[in-house]
Amino acid sequence: MSESLEGFKDSFSYGTRNDLSFKFLKKLSPELAGEAIRQILEAIGTTFDTGSVEELHELVIDWQAAAYAPAEGAARTYVYEDTPWTPLAKPLSDCRVGLITSSGHFVAGDDPEPFGLLDMTQAEAVERIQDFMKETPVLSAISRDADVAELRVRHGGYDIRSAVVDHNVAFPRDALVAAAKSGRIGSVADVLYSFPGATSQGRLRRKALPGWIEMIRSLDIDVLILVPV
Repeated sequence: MSESLEGFKDSFSYGTRNDLSFKFLKKLSPELAGEAIRQILEAIGTTFDTGSVEELHELVIDWQAAAYAPAEGAARTYVYEDTPWTPLAKPLSDCRVGLITSSGHFVAGDDPEPFGLLDMTQAEAVERIQDFMKETPVLSAISRDADVAELRVRHGGYDIRSAVVDHNVAFPRDALVAAAKSGRIGSVADVLYSFPGATSQGRLRRKALPGWIEMIRSLDIDVLILVPV
C-alpha cells in the first residue's frame, strides 16, 4: 500500500508510528518535513563515522524548535495577565515536595484498567488513543518508596520506550529523592501521582480536577511539581 509523505510525517503524532521525538514532523509542511528527514538521515550517516550522536541530537532539537515556533506575526493563542502561583513562604531546602505527571505511570497490581480492560498493552493504548482523548483520566497513586521493578507505564500518546528504560525520564521520583538527600529540597511526599495525559481537557477540568485539587490540598506538602509529557 502506498503512503504519501504527508501521511508518513503525520503518523508520528498520535498515529501508527507514534514517536514523541518526531511528533514535530506533523507541524511541518511536506517540503520542510522532507528536508528535515533528509538532514536527519545525513546526520545518522555521519554518526556511523564519528561515533558521536551529539550532532544528530542537536539537529533534531533544532527542527523541533522550528516546527513548534509560532509563525511570524501570528497572534498569541494564550495570554495571561497574571498567574495563580503562590510564592514560597520558606526556602526550598525546607519544603516538602509532591509530584504529579501526565506520563501514565502506575504500580503493578494497581492498574487503572482503562475502559475496564485488565493488562492493556502499550500497543492497544496507541490504537485506542482517540478513545483516551474522550475519557476522564484516572489518577494513580505511587508510593515514593515503590520498587522500580514494580513501576509500569502505559500511554497512547507518546513512545514510552525511554520511560521504560529510565522511569525518571517522565516520572522523576529518583531525582526528587536525590535532591532531598543532598539538601536541595527538604523532603519528598510519601505518595506521588501520575495519569495518562492524552485525555479530554474538558473532562479533565470538569470531572477530575475538582477532586484532585481537594486531594492535593489535603497533602502535607509545600510544593507540587507538575510534569507534562
